[in-house]
Amino acid sequence: MPGEHGETRKIRIAIVGSTGYGGVELIRLLQAHPLAEITSVISSSSAGTPISEGFPHLTDIIVQNLDGVNAAEIAEKADVVFTATPSGVSSKLVPGLLEAGLKVIDLSGDFRIKDGGTYEKWYKHPAPEQSYLEKAVYGLCEIFGEEAAAVDFISNPGCYPTATLLGLIPAISSGWIDPKSIIIDAKSGVSGSGRGTSLTSHYAEINENFKAYKVNKHQHIPEIEQVLGQVTGEPVTVTFTTQLVPMTRGIMSTMYAQMNGVYNDEDFVDLYRQYYKDRPFVRVRDKGIWPATKEVYGSNYCDIGFAADARTGRVTIISVIDNIVKGAAGQAIQNMNLMMGWEENLGLGYTPVYP
Repeated sequence: MPGEHGETRKIRIAIVGSTGYGGVELIRLLQAHPLAEITSVISSSSAGTPISEGFPHLTDIIVQNLDGVNAAEIAEKADVVFTATPSGVSSKLVPGLLEAGLKVIDLSGDFRIKDGGTYEKWYKHPAPEQSYLEKAVYGLCEIFGEEAAAVDFISNPGCYPTATLLGLIPAISSGWIDPKSIIIDAKSGVSGSGRGTSLTSHYAEINENFKAYKVNKHQHIPEIEQVLGQVTGEPVTVTFTTQLVPMTRGIMSTMYAQMNGVYNDEDFVDLYRQYYKDRPFVRVRDKGIWPATKEVYGSNYCDIGFAADARTGRVTIISVIDNIVKGAAGQAIQNMNLMMGWEENLGLGYTPVYP
């Protein structure tokens, strides 16, 4: 943004939900963004205390105390707000932030589902007002990035949908696979369940263990089906199984679908590289090389590989992301860049952490 003397002024950033994993990852990434400055870190439960009390790794990095949630006060300090809150919270908070003149990027699931009844069925919360559901731009950057330019409100996609949709959409758009045949086997690290303690994420329960959860009932199912329906122009239903693996970060979405024709691995590689040729964060593997979660750890990349099976007529598509970066904070910053008219990859040039 231009300053009063023509110099570039950094936009001021507020992060609501700074004490969750998504909020803390926003802090890590935004600290290196050349055109953004964090001016307010916010937590309704810990206002008035230093964030370093809960996250000692931020000592001497974020020195201001946590602010409380007040739209007018946030508007005095910030231009753009990231709301990294649990579902059911953002629906109450975001309208006031928008009315205060702020640009909002919401990382919760409250504004992704356009039908309020569907949202209430899957999320078990009252739906936001329909006007706000319609106003929210669904920010799957590689597919709907042009729609994010110069808007005030973006709903950041979920982590599972990001990996899954980026893996499926080129093949569906080209008519190469049958949308009615899609089966999705998705695995996530434990950080996807947040920082709160529960039996699900208890060390003794998840260590050396591997388990399915929310089978056919995960709240990301309608989000995936909604977007695939947009792409195909007709309703799409999928079989979607989620599983926890004993690692901190990462999602691997393995997808199976019937091919509408005869295609080999090289065909899929060529199709996807052409589809994503101008998108810096999707990397398509060569034939016979399939991605692993460690290869995107700490980065905003989505890596995709294929195995077309002439014997069965099906294709296996493997897509991996870091669930906290590309599945949350990194994509949110990517959306901010698009919203502000900046280069899509500005401030996101992180090499994956390996090993």
